[in-house]
Amino acid sequence: MKKLAFLKRIVILTSIIILVTIVDSCSNRQEIPIGVCTSIDNNELIFNTGYSYIEEHVQKFLVPMSSDDEFAENLKKLESSKLSVEACNSFIPGSLKSVGKEADHDKIALYAETAFRRAKEAGIGIIVFGSGGSRRIPEGFSPDQARNQFISLGKILGPIAGQYGVTIVLEPLNKRECNFINSVSEAGELVKEIDHPNFLLLADIYHMNMDDEGPESIIKYGYLIRHVHIAEEVDRAAPGTHNEDFRPYFEALDKVNYKGRISIECRWESMENQAGIAIEAIRSQL
Repeated sequence: MKKLAFLKRIVILTSIIILVTIVDSCSNRQEIPIGVCTSIDNNELIFNTGYSYIEEHVQKFLVPMSSDDEFAENLKKLESSKLSVEACNSFIPGSLKSVGKEADHDKIALYAETAFRRAKEAGIGIIVFGSGGSRRIPEGFSPDQARNQFISLGKILGPIAGQYGVTIVLEPLNKRECNFINSVSEAGELVKEIDHPNFLLLADIYHMNMDDEGPESIIKYGYLIRHVHIAEEVDRAAPGTHNEDFRPYFEALDKVNYKGRISIECRWESMENQAGIAIEAIRSQL
């Protein structure tokens, strides 16, 4: 009888451990903050729909080419916002070239320092480097030379970002939007060569789907991924519009123990009507 009671206790204890592990695993998945790429002017709508943060626009919110007074007006909006701004995209304007004969890394460095300083003031830790107009390779220019130029730029920007506690995340863009850095794999190799803790990687599920890049790239380069963007492949629609299945990508993120954020970067038909559907579509698949 004593042996039977002991075995029962072992079974119960094992069951409890398994249950706690399952609950903890589910909690970890749900803890991923979900935000929206939008203006801080929409903060109340986004907050009321259950999102965790806003991803703003470097050129419109941090305004690196404008005066501190203009930026101060945006800081006032942030102070009264119901949500924090935790990331910014649209980093470098197309007029400042990252690669090609007109590349000007000195000007970009000055511009970036202002952006990073203001990001620190606003409590923003992530700057998304998409900027297809800046990094597009001009016709007739050597792709290898452009790649070397971009690595040199990354080695300049990483330490500047580090001074202000900011992490740059390189965003691959699909081939219809840019002719350079079109996959998580390509971007991951560049990030490895830049080799700086403040210059890391973004995975955009929309761009990955557009160019048929599977979730295996997330698994291979997951240790470098610090941020994620999402939208449906059809019409770059909000999640839940066409009920597209993101689960293979979410499973890959889970396998690499991803702990960053997921920002919806889509074309809204009506943010007011779709925001709730979009966050529930993501949560249910996570």
